[in-house]
Amino acid sequence: MGGKGDMTKTPSSLQDLSKSLYDKAKAEPTKRFWGLYVHVCKKETLQEAYRMAKKNNGAPGIDWVTFEAIEESGAESFLQQIRDELITNTYRPMRVRKKEIPKDGGKVRTLSIPSIRDRVVQGALKLILEPIFEADFQPGSYGYRPKRTSSHAPVHRLDEPTGISLGMVASPQCPLPFRPAKSL
Repeated sequence: MGGKGDMTKTPSSLQDLSKSLYDKAKAEPTKRFWGLYVHVCKKETLQEAYRMAKKNNGAPGIDWVTFEAIEESGAESFLQQIRDELITNTYRPMRVRKKEIPKDGGKVRTLSIPSIRDRVVQGALKLILEPIFEADFQPGSYGYRPKRTSSHAPVHRLDEPTGISLGMVASPQCPLPFRPAKSL
């Protein structure tokens, strides 16, 4: 089984839809998109969202349903039930399961863990909406974007002609705060 960095192939018609949504959003920044919900409800969108959620291998939500249990009873029927609820507008997300994780200094961090069915619906929404919003990002934006991290952002060292070092600063596309270094 592959790791998180492995490349995966999205079904071609879903890739085509994603590309056409991105291209349209890029070409017409003020474009309003209608009729996207039908794409969220498509079987192939839900299957891809399920595959992505399963790949993350997350903990079960408040219903304690695991991927193993879903596979045993049939993933296709699980996805069909979600699809039916989405189409008939009867889908309602479950409460999230709260899990406290201890941190240094006696503090705790509370994680909110959605059920697998809710992760599938969230993933389906992401698959359809992400290309539209991705088109609005500046090329130098690196946070919370697919296939980009802040470590990909270009960083340049700037020195004044006087020889005083200004320290490390990011390129103008991705400005970061900096403090002038002390000159020697």
